[in-house]
Amino acid sequence: MKRVTLTFDNGPTAGVTEQVLAVLLARKIRAGFFVVGERLERPDGWELARKAHSEGHWIGNHTFTHSAPLGEKTDPEYARLEIEKTQNLIGELAHVEKFFRPMGRGGVIGPHLLSHAALRVLQVGKYSCVLWSSVPGDWKDQDGWVQRCVMDIEEKDWTVVAIHDVENAALPRLDEFLGRLDGMGVEFRQDFPEDVVVMRRGVMVPGISTRIVS
Repeated sequence: MKRVTLTFDNGPTAGVTEQVLAVLLARKIRAGFFVVGERLERPDGWELARKAHSEGHWIGNHTFTHSAPLGEKTDPEYARLEIEKTQNLIGELAHVEKFFRPMGRGGVIGPHLLSHAALRVLQVGKYSCVLWSSVPGDWKDQDGWVQRCVMDIEEKDWTVVAIHDVENAALPRLDEFLGRLDGMGVEFRQDFPEDVVVMRRGVMVPGISTRIVS
């Protein structure tokens, strides 16, 4: 049986996230939402994250501004603000694992993802840093992302899908996509396989971590 961990990045977004939550609730699927700190400061932003949390979804940290990969800015203060300011905003909604996902710029995995300064913030704060194994491009290709993601899932035993709860991204085809996965007999999970985990509670995981720190 194929396993899928479904995650949504870059929200919350008023007018979008609540509809994503309604689709997930109807299908009884629990996912992870990696939120951008600036969006939590918007009207209704934190309340949307709270609603997701109350419905059993995990809330993770996806930086404060989502403006540049952390590996491209070596300033320790930049790393601290991008990570810790968002975590403070998440507050009581945080999962015990303190999940963090770096900005990937289209899903490319490489040394641009984390600086040594960012890595230190994550280690000291005992975060669990997780990546992805499918980024099908829902925000830029409405015609092709569903089939592209299905193909990724067919190739792996356990796929961590990164799609987006922002405007003109996953929502228009989300129910169709989940219906296709149901037809495949997919098991939906909330946890993360080792092949996407960089760090667990501040402890580096051997393997992928050597590829992503600048």
